[in-house]
Amino acid sequence: MGMTQQKFTDKVGTTKSYISKIENNLKEARISTLQKIVKLGFGGQLEFSIKI
Repeated sequence: MGMTQQKFTDKVGTTKSYISKIENNLKEARISTLQKIVKLGFGGQLEFSIKI
């Protein structure tokens, strides 16, 4: 996306440490955090589908 990790975390409103922990499976992200990452960080929309 052509941005530094610091710029990305500033846009999302979190820390580099927190994103690193998610990336390294040391912490699980809340759905609300994933929505912010997708929307604010990448300009996308997070969608879920449940099939039973």
